Amino acid sequence: MPVVSVANVRHGFGTNIVLEGATVSIEPGEKVGLVGRNGGGKSTLMKLIAGIWQPDFGSVSLARGTRVGYLSQDPRLEPTDTLRHAAARAFERLDQLHREMEQIYDDMAKPDADIDALMKRQVRIEEEMERSGGYAIDHRIDETLHGLGFTDEQFGTLVSKLSGGQRARVGLARLLLEQPDVLLLDEPTNHLDIDGRRWLERFLGEEYPGAVLLVSHDRRLLDNVVHRIIEVDMGRIREYPGNYRDFIDLRRERMLTSQRNHEKQLDKIRAEEQYIMRYKAGQRAKQARGRATRLERFKQDELVERPMELEVMQLELPKAPRVGDHVLRCEHLSKRYGEKVLFDKLDLAIKPLDRIGIVGPNGAGKTTLVRALLGDLAPDAGELKVSPQIKVGYFRQTQEHIDPMLTVWQYLQRVIASNEGGLRASEQQARNLAGAFLFSGEEQEKCVGNLSGGERGRMVIAGLVSAANNLIVLDEPTNHLDIPSAERLETAISTPPEEGGYDGALILISHDRALLASCCDRLVILDGNGGARLFDGGWDEWEEKEAEEKAQQDATAKAAAERAKAAAERAKAAAERAKAAAERAKPIAEPAKPAAGKPAATPAAKPKAAPTGDPKLARMETDRIERRITEIETRVRAIDESMLDPKVYADPQKSRQLTQERERLQQELEPLEFEWARRAE
Repeated sequence: MPVVSVANVRHGFGTNIVLEGATVSIEPGEKVGLVGRNGGGKSTLMKLIAGIWQPDFGSVSLARGTRVGYLSQDPRLEPTDTLRHAAARAFERLDQLHREMEQIYDDMAKPDADIDALMKRQVRIEEEMERSGGYAIDHRIDETLHGLGFTDEQFGTLVSKLSGGQRARVGLARLLLEQPDVLLLDEPTNHLDIDGRRWLERFLGEEYPGAVLLVSHDRRLLDNVVHRIIEVDMGRIREYPGNYRDFIDLRRERMLTSQRNHEKQLDKIRAEEQYIMRYKAGQRAKQARGRATRLERFKQDELVERPMELEVMQLELPKAPRVGDHVLRCEHLSKRYGEKVLFDKLDLAIKPLDRIGIVGPNGAGKTTLVRALLGDLAPDAGELKVSPQIKVGYFRQTQEHIDPMLTVWQYLQRVIASNEGGLRASEQQARNLAGAFLFSGEEQEKCVGNLSGGERGRMVIAGLVSAANNLIVLDEPTNHLDIPSAERLETAISTPPEEGGYDGALILISHDRALLASCCDRLVILDGNGGARLFDGGWDEWEEKEAEEKAQQDATAKAAAERAKAAAERAKAAAERAKAAAERAKPIAEPAKPAAGKPAATPAAKPKAAPTGDPKLARMETDRIERRITEIETRVRAIDESMLDPKVYADPQKSRQLTQERERLQQELEPLEFEWARRAE
């Protein structure tokens, strides 16, 4: 039985109908992706399911007892709570149940207590407590906060001191901890770095037992979590089995079918128009007028619109000015804020046509690094060399510098370069570019001040790639883009120059793994602790290498732990042997004299001498042997601790040296222990 049922829902705002005849059902535990253009009705459908809004027509129903959790982009948090306490409020119901249980125990102690009724109530409360997490909640709170990128040091921070992004993550943590039966997540990755997105992926896909309806522009998240896609397109609902990749293939087939139907309908319209033009003034004028009326009704009610996203993105981008062998270079570049080191002694050379991705956790210094490379921010140390012919297009996370009264095509006409060599691009060139970035004819006339954040970002990106820049810097460009817009950006910057694509260098800061994988051939990985690693390869190659290194680290750590355990067992055995030897070395009490007239007992046979062991060790003093045993055991413990250090076991040569040294020490230790035990006997 479905936990959510949406039947024939119609909802609009004034004359703008957002949903028309929407019908959806979600089964228990099902993971569903919700996709569509910005403003297409995704958030509206979620708010209808959450009960925040009521439909104009149709019904939304939930299975009895179903709890729905909705992720708000601005969660309501108590400003006086600490970060951890705000997340722990997910278990307020559990705290109430504990108080109710204590009251039951108090009531049971009363002389006139109805024990049977109290015991039944106790069973019900215990069952609800078990569903709510029981007593083992501290670990879940910490694990969830860590997974979403918070550190132990931040747990005591007041909510009033948190940034907007941090508050959004706390709200997400609290919602995940509540574990409702249906989880409605509207862009949960907006403030998550890559590690946070990976954690959310694992949690939703492998641990979360309830149903999930997920809106996200992160295509990798949709690929790895959901098993069905619901598309909201022009107010209509369409469903596709499988994940996002499956959806793309199936949707393209449907769009091709729609395109063929559209072309057939255009043929019919042209034929009707020819008939009307031929006979509108003759004997068949009345019939022609009737057919004209029916044709207009057909255009309004039945004409299938040509799928805009099916259009091939054909751009003739202007050539960027040449910059020589390097766009820019830096040597030993360093930057810190107070005690926090962002990057230290970084060497980086950017050549024409390079596609460089900068990745790392939130707060690692990605934007700071870009500003230092562009000369906007002075580094603490290092040298920066920039080509004198450099022309930079910089996409910042805010776009408040644009004249709000310009229309979309007017803005593009002002910023893009002319293909014909003129000082200004033509209106047609600006409109063609706008269309390539999914602005329809009417949308091209919208003023910048009336655009959504995603539309404005799409417009600015279109201008950057067409302005003859020889270096484009994109700082989180897909944060407010819907998936079709992100895919258009991907096409524009990944198409080879010989096929009409962008022919300059690119620096991309992003947590969008699909965008990084398709556009970047080199990576700068900041670890958040001052380390910066250069990787010559794309994102998918880096993930494979990262997985291999982690597997190697885990294996090395496991081997080190096993060696440490074996060493502890050997030390314990040596101690037991020493104790036994000490017991045997104690003086034996003199036997009692035999009574008169009784023969003395026959003395026992003298035991055989123990083997003498290594002749060299036999000549060593006992104190010296003991000192050497202590030295070896101390060094072995130090080696085992070193092998647990990630920096050590990530270095194959260092790991091999320590392993060989440990084996030599172990070989030396065994005869020493034998000699010491022999003497103790």
